[in-house]
Order: sequence, then C-alpha cells, then structure tokens
Amino acid sequence: MASLAQPIKRRRMSQSTRNTINGILFAMPWLIGLLAFWIYPTMASAYYSFTQFNAVQSPQWIGLSNYIQLFTADDTFWQAVYNTTYFAVISIPLAIIVSFGLAMMLNAKIRFQTVYRTIYFLPTLVPEIALSLVWVYLFTPGSGLINVPFDWLGIKGPCWLTCPTWSRPTIILLAMWIVGQQIILYLAGLQDVPQDLYDAADVDGANFIHKFRHVTVPMMTPVVFFHLVTSVIGALQFFTVPYIMTGGTGFPAGSLMFYSIYLYKNAFQYFNMGYASAMAWLLFMAALLITLIIFRSARMWVFYAGGEKV
Repeated sequence: MASLAQPIKRRRMSQSTRNTINGILFAMPWLIGLLAFWIYPTMASAYYSFTQFNAVQSPQWIGLSNYIQLFTADDTFWQAVYNTTYFAVISIPLAIIVSFGLAMMLNAKIRFQTVYRTIYFLPTLVPEIALSLVWVYLFTPGSGLINVPFDWLGIKGPCWLTCPTWSRPTIILLAMWIVGQQIILYLAGLQDVPQDLYDAADVDGANFIHKFRHVTVPMMTPVVFFHLVTSVIGALQFFTVPYIMTGGTGFPAGSLMFYSIYLYKNAFQYFNMGYASAMAWLLFMAALLITLIIFRSARMWVFYAGGEKV
C-alpha cells in the first residue's frame, strides 16, 4: 500500500516581522540617499584629510601633513580663524540682545502691532545674494547712501567695507539687520510665558525690572539656548554674504576672509581637496566641542516650566 505524501508546511512570518520588512522597503530610497549622499561623503572626507588629493588623480596618503601645515605654515588659515571667531563672539551676543529686546517691544499691546512685526521680518525674506549687493551699494564710501548724513554734517564718513578697521563691524551690522527670524522665535516664547507668574509678581509688588529679571528671563532661557546653539553653528559656517561682497578675496587686507570661504577656495579653486577636507573636519570638531560646552553649561542657566533646570 503506497503511502500518501505529507504536505509541506510553510513557516509563516509573524506580523511584526512583515511590518519590519515592509518598513525597511518603504524607507529604502531614503536609506540609499543617506548612505550615498551623507555617510559615504563624510567617511570619504575623513580619509581624504590625510591625503594629497586634487579630485582628478588618485589620493596619496600623507598622514597628518595637512593638519600640521594648517597649524604651523598657513597664515591665511589663522587669519580666517580670527575673522570667524571675531564675527561669532561679537555678533551672537548682540543678536540675542537685539532680537530679545525687539521681541519685547513688539509683544507690547500697541496699535499697528502686526504692521511693525511684518516690517522687522521683511529683511529676512530678501535672498542673501541680493542682500549682499544692496549692502555693498549702501556702504560704498563716498557714493553710498549711508554716507549722505555724514556729508550733510560736513563729516567724512567711515570707510565701511574698504578698510580692515570697519569691514568686520559692517558685516556684524548686517547680521543685526536680518534678525527677523529670531524675533519671531522670541515672540513665540514670550507668548508662552504663563500669565499667572506675572500676576503673582504683581501681588508681591514687583515692578517691571523685577518681573523681567525673575520671570521673563528665566522662562525665556530655553529660547536663548536654542538661539545660541544654532547661531554658533551658523556663524562658523558664515559664507554667502562675505563671499558675494568680496568675490572670495577677503578684501580688504583679508579682514573678510572667513573660514568657510578659505575652505571653499582650497576645495574648488585650488583643487586641494585633501587640505580642504582637513579644514572641514577641524570646523566640525570646533562646532561639536562648542556645542557640547553649551549643552553642558545649560544645566546651570536654562530653566523650564515649574522652575526646573535642564
């Protein structure tokens, strides 16, 4: 008597496994893009930073020579570091103070409040290239519109963008002109401050200064913290405005040669990709270190609702 063949039982996947596979398949285009356009270039730049590479010939391993040359034999590198540090140290605190102060003013219950808020936000809508060209036109010594009041008074106006003494302050002044986004950020934070805290302060007889110091500022520290971190990263990568203004030359006398401009010139004008990769990794490490210090210090000065620190 012939035996009947037993049917083969197929092992069925669980629902969670099928969901995981389907999720990976749907995310695959993004994962491929992440690998091809972010992870691989990052790892490749780390390797190129230890090589002599011109983007055409094969890279040649030279070890730490690029980093040694940057720190010991490149005066332009140190000038770019100084200019970028100068801009960051001066512009970031000023931007925090100016945007916070303007947000306090625009948060007041006055007529045409919406109109004033719109006016302060408008400069941020101007493309950076157009903004840079307009700024050059306004601050050209002799013919710039900013010098007209000085001419009326019979006073010789500053040299603005044509001399090292005034070029960096002029760039910082431009940075103060485009703080509209930060003002909106602080406005949103001010409107989230609980009114109960102000009412309690009024009951205790607190004046405006006391309420600002003990209520407004502590409740706004998370916004200041966010603004500080993003501003540091942005200042270290400041590129478009000074590049358009100077054509990448850093004129006058290298006072506007920012770190990102010098990195760009090494990569895409001199085709010294290995050297530029070393500069990029130094920039990354500097941004990472400063950000970690800010996060570490936030425990001492950033407060959230209920008076709790980070």
